[in-house]
Amino acid sequence: MQFDEKWSYVTKQEKHCDRDNPDDERCGDCWDHVALDAESRLVLSVVPGRRSEANTLLLVQDVAARTGGVPLALFTSDEHPAYAWALLEVSGEWLQPERQGTRGRHPKAVLVPPQDLTYATVHKIREHNRVVQVEARVVYGSVESVQVALDGSSVSDTVNTAYVERHNGTDRNRNARKVRKTYCFSKDLQVHQAVTYFTMYSYNFCWPVRTLRQKVGPKRYRQRTPAMAAGLADHVWSLREWLTYPACERCKRAENSLNRRQD
Repeated sequence: MQFDEKWSYVTKQEKHCDRDNPDDERCGDCWDHVALDAESRLVLSVVPGRRSEANTLLLVQDVAARTGGVPLALFTSDEHPAYAWALLEVSGEWLQPERQGTRGRHPKAVLVPPQDLTYATVHKIREHNRVVQVEARVVYGSVESVQVALDGSSVSDTVNTAYVERHNGTDRNRNARKVRKTYCFSKDLQVHQAVTYFTMYSYNFCWPVRTLRQKVGPKRYRQRTPAMAAGLADHVWSLREWLTYPACERCKRAENSLNRRQD
Protein backbone atom coordinates (compact mmCIF):
# COMPACT_ATOMS: atom_id res chain seq x y z
CA MET A 1 0.00 0.00 0.00
CA GLN A 2 1.47 3.33 -1.08
CA PHE A 3 0.49 6.68 0.48
CA ASP A 4 0.96 10.10 -1.04
CA GLU A 5 -0.55 13.60 -1.20
CA LYS A 6 -1.36 15.52 -4.37
CA TRP A 7 -1.63 19.31 -4.31
CA SER A 8 -4.42 21.42 -5.78
CA TYR A 9 -6.34 24.50 -4.66
CA VAL A 10 -9.81 25.98 -4.47
CA THR A 11 -10.60 29.57 -5.57
CA LYS A 12 -7.06 30.82 -4.92
CA GLN A 13 -3.71 29.55 -3.78
CA GLU A 14 -2.77 29.46 -0.12
CA LYS A 15 -0.31 32.35 -0.40
CA HIS A 16 -3.19 34.63 -1.38
CA CYS A 17 -5.46 33.56 1.50
CA ASP A 18 -6.01 35.44 4.73
CA ARG A 19 -6.71 32.92 7.47
CA ASP A 20 -8.14 35.67 9.66
CA ASN A 21 -10.79 36.35 7.03
CA PRO A 22 -13.86 34.05 7.35
CA ASP A 23 -14.45 34.35 3.58
CA ASP A 24 -11.21 32.46 2.95
CA GLU A 25 -12.13 29.51 5.18
CA ARG A 26 -13.09 27.30 2.22
CA CYS A 27 -10.32 28.57 -0.06
CA GLY A 28 -6.66 27.78 -0.51
CA ASP A 29 -4.61 24.62 -0.85
CA CYS A 30 -6.51 21.33 -0.99
CA TRP A 31 -4.55 18.08 -0.95
CA ASP A 32 -5.66 14.62 -2.06
CA HIS A 33 -4.47 12.11 0.55
CA VAL A 34 -4.36 8.89 -1.50
CA ALA A 35 -3.86 5.21 -0.63
CA LEU A 36 -3.14 3.01 -3.65
CA ASP A 37 -2.53 -0.72 -3.96
CA ALA A 38 0.60 -1.01 -6.11
CA GLU A 39 -0.16 -4.47 -7.50
CA SER A 40 -3.70 -3.82 -8.74
CA ARG A 41 -3.39 0.02 -9.05
CA LEU A 42 -6.62 0.17 -7.05
CA VAL A 43 -7.34 3.49 -5.32
CA LEU A 44 -8.36 2.16 -1.93
CA SER A 45 -9.11 5.51 -0.32
CA VAL A 46 -8.85 9.24 -0.91
CA VAL A 47 -9.36 12.10 1.56
CA PRO A 48 -9.33 15.62 0.04
CA GLY A 49 -8.61 18.56 2.33
CA ARG A 50 -5.85 20.30 4.25
CA ARG A 51 -2.48 18.55 4.46
CA SER A 52 -2.91 17.75 8.13
CA GLU A 53 -2.55 14.98 10.68
CA ALA A 54 -6.33 14.77 10.98
CA ASN A 55 -6.85 14.01 7.28
CA THR A 56 -3.91 11.61 7.26
CA LEU A 57 -5.50 9.77 10.18
CA LEU A 58 -8.83 9.62 8.31
CA LEU A 59 -7.05 8.06 5.34
CA VAL A 60 -5.30 5.37 7.40
CA GLN A 61 -8.50 4.63 9.33
CA ASP A 62 -10.42 4.18 6.08
CA VAL A 63 -7.75 1.83 4.73
CA ALA A 64 -7.94 -0.22 7.93
CA ALA A 65 -11.75 -0.38 7.70
CA ARG A 66 -11.65 -1.50 4.07
CA THR A 67 -9.05 -4.20 4.76
CA GLY A 68 -10.62 -5.58 7.95
CA GLY A 69 -8.11 -3.92 10.26
CA VAL A 70 -5.33 -6.36 9.37
CA PRO A 71 -1.95 -4.67 8.65
CA LEU A 72 -0.93 -5.24 5.04
CA ALA A 73 2.40 -6.70 3.97
CA LEU A 74 4.07 -3.31 3.50
CA PHE A 75 3.15 0.36 3.73
CA THR A 76 5.30 2.94 1.96
CA SER A 77 5.17 6.73 1.69
CA ASP A 78 7.34 9.80 1.49
CA GLU A 79 8.77 11.20 4.71
CA HIS A 80 5.63 13.07 5.74
CA PRO A 81 5.72 12.31 9.51
CA ALA A 82 1.92 12.16 9.87
CA TYR A 83 1.81 8.68 8.31
CA ALA A 84 3.97 7.08 11.01
CA TRP A 85 1.82 8.69 13.69
CA ALA A 86 -1.47 7.68 12.01
CA LEU A 87 -0.36 4.07 11.47
CA LEU A 88 0.58 3.85 15.14
CA GLU A 89 -2.74 5.38 16.21
CA VAL A 90 -4.74 2.92 14.11
CA SER A 91 -2.72 -0.30 14.49
CA GLY A 92 -0.70 0.29 17.67
CA GLU A 93 -0.92 -1.83 20.81
CA TRP A 94 -0.71 -0.56 24.37
CA LEU A 95 2.25 -1.87 26.35
CA GLN A 96 2.69 -1.50 30.09
CA PRO A 97 6.41 -1.04 30.88
CA GLU A 98 7.74 -2.73 33.98
CA ARG A 99 8.42 -0.58 37.00
CA GLN A 100 12.06 0.09 37.77
CA GLY A 101 12.57 -0.97 41.40
CA THR A 102 9.93 -1.70 44.04
CA ARG A 103 8.81 1.80 44.97
CA GLY A 104 6.98 4.58 43.19
CA ARG A 105 4.27 4.65 40.59
CA HIS A 106 4.07 2.32 37.64
CA PRO A 107 5.10 4.01 34.38
CA LYS A 108 2.37 4.98 31.95
CA ALA A 109 1.39 2.57 29.19
CA VAL A 110 2.91 3.36 25.81
CA LEU A 111 1.61 2.76 22.30
CA VAL A 112 3.90 0.46 20.30
CA PRO A 113 3.63 -0.87 16.74
CA PRO A 114 2.53 -4.52 16.41
CA GLN A 115 5.04 -7.06 15.16
CA ASP A 116 3.24 -7.51 11.84
CA LEU A 117 3.25 -3.78 10.96
CA THR A 118 5.87 -3.01 8.31
CA TYR A 119 6.30 0.56 7.14
CA ALA A 120 9.14 2.18 5.18
CA THR A 121 9.64 5.65 3.74
CA VAL A 122 11.37 6.97 0.66
CA HIS A 123 14.06 9.58 1.35
CA LYS A 124 14.93 11.68 -1.71
CA ILE A 125 18.23 13.54 -1.86
CA ARG A 126 18.07 16.61 -4.10
CA GLU A 127 20.69 18.83 -5.66
CA HIS A 128 19.63 21.97 -7.55
CA ASN A 129 15.99 20.88 -7.24
CA ARG A 130 16.68 17.53 -8.92
CA VAL A 131 16.53 14.10 -7.26
CA VAL A 132 20.00 12.57 -7.41
CA GLN A 133 19.60 9.71 -4.94
CA VAL A 134 16.79 7.74 -3.28
CA GLU A 135 17.15 5.91 0.02
CA ALA A 136 14.72 3.60 1.84
CA ARG A 137 14.28 4.02 5.57
CA VAL A 138 12.48 1.46 7.71
CA VAL A 139 10.18 3.03 10.31
CA TYR A 140 8.20 0.04 11.64
CA GLY A 141 9.27 -3.58 11.36
CA SER A 142 12.73 -4.67 10.31
CA VAL A 143 14.85 -4.70 7.18
CA GLU A 144 14.17 -8.42 6.94
CA SER A 145 10.38 -8.00 7.09
CA VAL A 146 10.54 -5.30 4.41
CA GLN A 147 12.58 -7.60 2.20
CA VAL A 148 10.11 -10.47 2.72
CA ALA A 149 7.27 -8.18 1.61
CA LEU A 150 9.22 -7.09 -1.46
CA ASP A 151 10.07 -10.70 -2.34
CA GLY A 152 6.35 -11.48 -2.30
CA SER A 153 5.46 -8.51 -4.50
CA SER A 154 4.82 -8.99 -8.21
CA VAL A 155 5.58 -5.37 -9.11
CA SER A 156 8.34 -3.99 -6.88
CA ASP A 157 11.73 -5.12 -5.64
CA THR A 158 12.56 -1.86 -3.86
CA VAL A 159 10.77 0.48 -1.46
CA ASN A 160 9.12 3.17 -3.59
CA THR A 161 6.07 5.37 -4.13
CA ALA A 162 6.31 5.22 -7.93
CA TYR A 163 2.85 3.78 -8.53
CA VAL A 164 0.90 6.29 -6.49
CA GLU A 165 2.97 9.13 -7.97
CA ARG A 166 2.24 7.84 -11.47
CA HIS A 167 -1.44 7.73 -10.60
CA ASN A 168 -1.20 11.37 -9.51
CA GLY A 169 -0.27 12.22 -13.10
CA THR A 170 -3.14 10.12 -14.47
CA ASP A 171 -5.64 11.83 -12.19
CA ARG A 172 -4.42 15.28 -13.15
CA ASN A 173 -5.03 14.28 -16.77
CA ARG A 174 -8.54 13.02 -15.97
CA ASN A 175 -9.51 15.95 -13.76
CA ALA A 176 -8.85 19.39 -15.25
CA ARG A 177 -9.27 20.96 -11.81
CA LYS A 178 -6.01 19.31 -10.72
CA VAL A 179 -3.81 20.58 -13.56
CA ARG A 180 -1.06 22.70 -12.02
CA LYS A 181 -1.49 25.78 -14.23
CA THR A 182 -5.05 26.07 -15.46
CA TYR A 183 -8.08 28.33 -15.63
CA CYS A 184 -10.23 25.29 -14.70
CA PHE A 185 -9.34 25.35 -11.00
CA SER A 186 -12.21 24.78 -8.57
CA LYS A 187 -14.21 27.72 -7.28
CA ASP A 188 -16.22 25.76 -4.70
CA LEU A 189 -14.85 23.32 -2.11
CA GLN A 190 -17.86 20.99 -2.11
CA VAL A 191 -17.81 20.63 -5.89
CA HIS A 192 -14.04 20.12 -5.79
CA GLN A 193 -14.41 17.24 -3.32
CA ALA A 194 -17.27 15.69 -5.31
CA VAL A 195 -15.31 15.69 -8.56
CA THR A 196 -12.29 14.28 -6.71
CA TYR A 197 -14.29 11.29 -5.49
CA PHE A 198 -15.87 10.87 -8.93
CA THR A 199 -12.60 10.70 -10.89
CA MET A 200 -10.73 8.70 -8.26
CA TYR A 201 -13.24 5.91 -7.73
CA SER A 202 -14.56 5.69 -11.32
CA TYR A 203 -10.92 5.10 -12.29
CA ASN A 204 -11.05 1.80 -10.39
CA PHE A 205 -13.84 0.32 -12.50
CA CYS A 206 -13.97 2.29 -15.76
CA TRP A 207 -10.35 3.06 -16.69
CA PRO A 208 -8.31 0.24 -18.34
CA VAL A 209 -4.68 0.47 -17.30
CA ARG A 210 -2.21 -0.45 -20.03
CA THR A 211 0.27 -2.14 -17.70
CA LEU A 212 -2.50 -4.39 -16.29
CA ARG A 213 -3.54 -5.86 -19.65
CA GLN A 214 -3.21 -9.60 -20.20
CA LYS A 215 -1.94 -11.22 -23.39
CA VAL A 216 -4.51 -13.67 -24.80
CA GLY A 217 -2.99 -14.32 -28.21
CA PRO A 218 -0.61 -12.99 -30.87
CA LYS A 219 -0.92 -9.21 -30.70
CA ARG A 220 -4.16 -9.59 -28.73
CA TYR A 221 -4.68 -8.32 -25.21
CA ARG A 222 -7.46 -8.32 -22.64
CA GLN A 223 -7.84 -4.87 -21.15
CA ARG A 224 -8.17 -4.74 -17.36
CA THR A 225 -9.12 -2.08 -14.85
CA PRO A 226 -7.74 -1.91 -11.29
CA ALA A 227 -11.01 -3.43 -10.02
CA MET A 228 -10.54 -6.39 -12.38
CA ALA A 229 -6.94 -6.86 -11.22
CA ALA A 230 -8.14 -6.78 -7.60
CA GLY A 231 -10.88 -9.34 -8.29
CA LEU A 232 -13.75 -6.88 -7.76
CA ALA A 233 -15.04 -6.92 -11.35
CA ASP A 234 -14.93 -9.21 -14.38
CA HIS A 235 -15.22 -6.57 -17.15
CA VAL A 236 -14.58 -2.92 -17.88
CA TRP A 237 -17.55 -0.98 -16.53
CA SER A 238 -19.18 1.89 -18.37
CA LEU A 239 -19.76 5.12 -16.46
CA ARG A 240 -23.51 4.50 -16.64
CA GLU A 241 -23.06 1.07 -15.06
CA TRP A 242 -20.83 2.45 -12.32
CA LEU A 243 -23.07 5.41 -11.53
CA THR A 244 -26.28 3.37 -11.36
CA TYR A 245 -24.87 0.45 -9.36
CA PRO A 246 -26.35 0.33 -5.81
CA ALA A 247 -23.80 1.70 -3.35
CA CYS A 248 -24.85 -0.60 -0.49
CA GLU A 249 -27.14 -3.49 0.34
CA ARG A 250 -29.72 -1.16 1.88
CA CYS A 251 -29.86 0.86 -1.34
CA LYS A 252 -30.14 -2.35 -3.34
CA ARG A 253 -33.04 -3.58 -1.21
CA ALA A 254 -34.76 -0.20 -1.55
CA GLU A 255 -34.32 -0.33 -5.32
CA ASN A 256 -35.75 -3.85 -5.50
CA SER A 257 -38.70 -2.80 -3.35
CA LEU A 258 -39.36 0.18 -5.62
CA ASN A 259 -39.22 -2.03 -8.71
CA ARG A 260 -41.74 -4.44 -7.16
CA ARG A 261 -44.10 -1.56 -6.41
CA GLN A 262 -43.84 -0.31 -9.98
CA ASP A 263 -44.57 -3.81 -11.31
